[in-house]
Amino acid sequence: MDENESLTGVFEAHRGQLRAVAYRMLGSVSEADDAVQEAWIRLDRTDTGDVRNMGGWLTTVVARICLNMLRSRQSRGEEPLEERMPDPVVGVAGGADPENETLMADSVGLALLVVLQTLEPTERLAFVLHDMFAVPFDEIAPIIDRTPAATRQIASRARRRVRGAAVEPDTDLSRQWEVVEAFLAASRDGDFEALVAVLHPDVVLRTDSGPMAWSELRGALTVAKQALMFRRMAGFAALVPVNGTAGMVSTKDGRVLAVGALTVADGRIAAIDILADPARLDRYDAGTLTGRA
Repeated sequence: MDENESLTGVFEAHRGQLRAVAYRMLGSVSEADDAVQEAWIRLDRTDTGDVRNMGGWLTTVVARICLNMLRSRQSRGEEPLEERMPDPVVGVAGGADPENETLMADSVGLALLVVLQTLEPTERLAFVLHDMFAVPFDEIAPIIDRTPAATRQIASRARRRVRGAAVEPDTDLSRQWEVVEAFLAASRDGDFEALVAVLHPDVVLRTDSGPMAWSELRGALTVAKQALMFRRMAGFAALVPVNGTAGMVSTKDGRVLAVGALTVADGRIAAIDILADPARLDRYDAGTLTGRA
C-alpha cells in the first residue's frame, strides 16, 4: 500500500463524522460535502507526519472551512441564515442510507438546526463542536482566535439561546409516530378540534417555499387553521423519518411536493418545519423515500 492509499483510508475512516460536523454547522448537505472535499484537498497537500490525532486534526480543518463558509454568506449579503430551511435528511426505502446514516444519528432534529442558524458563526461552531462532538475548548479556541475561557463563554451563550428557543423532543419514536398520524388524520378529515388537541398551544409552523418566501406562524388555533387550508395536500402525505425523528413527505405524480419534520414534545406537536421549495426538492427521489402511511 502506497502513502496515498494509506492517507485515503484514514480520511475515509473519518468521512462520516466530518460530514456530520459540516452538516450541523452549515445546514446544507451539498455544502457539507463541499467542506469535506476541501478538507481532503488540504490533507493531501499537507505534511501530517507530526499529527498524532488525525480525527481531531481533520475535525478542526472542517470546522475552519465551515466557519469561513458561514462568514462568507454574511459578507455576500445573502438573506438571513435563519430564513432558509436546513436540508431535511429523509429516510430511504430498504433501510439505512450509508451516505446519510451519520447525518440521521442522534436525532438532531430539523427544528434544532433551524435554531442553530440563528447563532453567530463563532457561537454555532463552539456549540456544535463542544456540545455535539465533545471537542475540548482548548482545541476550539484557536479556530475562532479566542482563549479557551472566552470560547467557553461563547459556547455557554449559544447554549442558553438554543435552550431558550429549541423544544426538547420526546425520545419515544413510536409515540412520535402516533402523534403525527393523528395530526395527518385530523388534517385529512378536516377535524379542527382534533387538530387543536394534538398541537401544543405554542406550536410554531415554519415553511420555506423558496428564496424570500419564508413564513412563520405560531399558536395552535392559527396552525390548525393553516392545516385545514392545505387538507388536500395531507391526502398525498406519507410518514417518513426526517433527521432521525418522525416526519412526512407529500408526493404526487412522482414528484416530491414537500418534506416536513414534526417535533413532538410532551405528547403534542410543538414545531412543524416544512421545506416546500420546488428547486431544492428536486434532489429528492420520491420513489426511494420510506413511507409508513
